Amino acid sequence: MATSQKNIVIIGGSYGGISVAHNLLKHAIPQLPDKDLHQVVLVSAASQVICRPACPRALISEDMFNQDKLFVGIAKNFEQYPKGSFRFVHGTATGLDHTTRNVTVSFKDGKTEVIDYHALVVATGACTPSPLHSLTRDEEFLKANWSEVRKALPNAKNIVIAGGGPAGIETAGELGEYLNGRAGWFSSKLENPKVDITVVNAGKDILPALRPAIAAKAERLLAKVGVAVIKNARVQSVSPKGAGTETALTSKTTVTLEDGKTLDADLYIPATGSKPNTSFVPQELLTTDKRLDTNPLTLRVDKAGERVYGIGDVASYSRPAIHIMLEAIPVVSANIKRDLLVASGKEASVIEDRKFKADDKETQMVPIGKSKGVGAAMGYQLPSFLIWAIKGRDYWLWTTGGLWTGKQWNKEK
Repeated sequence: MATSQKNIVIIGGSYGGISVAHNLLKHAIPQLPDKDLHQVVLVSAASQVICRPACPRALISEDMFNQDKLFVGIAKNFEQYPKGSFRFVHGTATGLDHTTRNVTVSFKDGKTEVIDYHALVVATGACTPSPLHSLTRDEEFLKANWSEVRKALPNAKNIVIAGGGPAGIETAGELGEYLNGRAGWFSSKLENPKVDITVVNAGKDILPALRPAIAAKAERLLAKVGVAVIKNARVQSVSPKGAGTETALTSKTTVTLEDGKTLDADLYIPATGSKPNTSFVPQELLTTDKRLDTNPLTLRVDKAGERVYGIGDVASYSRPAIHIMLEAIPVVSANIKRDLLVASGKEASVIEDRKFKADDKETQMVPIGKSKGVGAAMGYQLPSFLIWAIKGRDYWLWTTGGLWTGKQWNKEK
């Protein structure tokens, strides 16, 4: 590598990282006076990207989705750009030094590489307690966990899911419909389901991002596929320890609630929220909830020095949500472009920062099985058939093709 090369390092190969990379390669680097010295370096623990929202259905069977559309190779979608302008690094970020401005990447073979950065984008997302709902490592690890669960499903008579957020409710709905079918039109609940499925929810309502009336409708739809909901209850412990995680994914489990009640489960799935992937980030750059401390207007990480940014679930600028992140992509991309131009000699006062404003309107869509669902968009409640049409038919898979190839970002926004 030439000593004059300027790396724009992006850590994270999913929605945020891939989208920013395409934006910079299309709209920022070509406008730099020294464009040939700049290279986008995308670091990802997985070589493939997945439509993450589809996990609650995809985990059940390969037949649920076209696997070639569900899992897509990252590197091949960047072959369209000039040679030398892009590099893909298949490894895991294990260190960040914002004083010497470099990141350490570790590889499966035990080797490491230290990569200097001219600009840095952290887009590492968040990991789920269950290894079924995201790329907590790489695609092979996810597929192996799905395979283990699929083998366990035919013998499962009791399933307990901890967590009443979208991941838990969607998983319960998909498993309920797949294993139990759906009650008839005039039945309020499915009588004598083949598999007893229970959702344990800490709050008084499931789906807390939606109004209580919509949450109540979700409960009614869950009842039709044999899913019961226990509210105002927290899981205190599970036995064996680590049940539902990679160490004991499909172990028979005793779930103990705070009130002392116990539930027996042939399959236990923890879906109680996510944890930001920031273990490699210095503590002084994190908020109290371990997210990257990101300026809510510019999406810069001000404490980290010049040209460092955060995007997606890992960052603190807004609540984790894909639609909010997609609204933030043009803002962070514009500010990176601005900062790169300034670093290349352009007068700073000529280019203003783009400012981000988070959408705080009630927006969330939750499929419950293949044909039903609840949700709202921009503060308006949506009927079940619209939830199906927009999300439930394939869990957003219809939208990801343009994201992964960069076509969605052909026009600068």
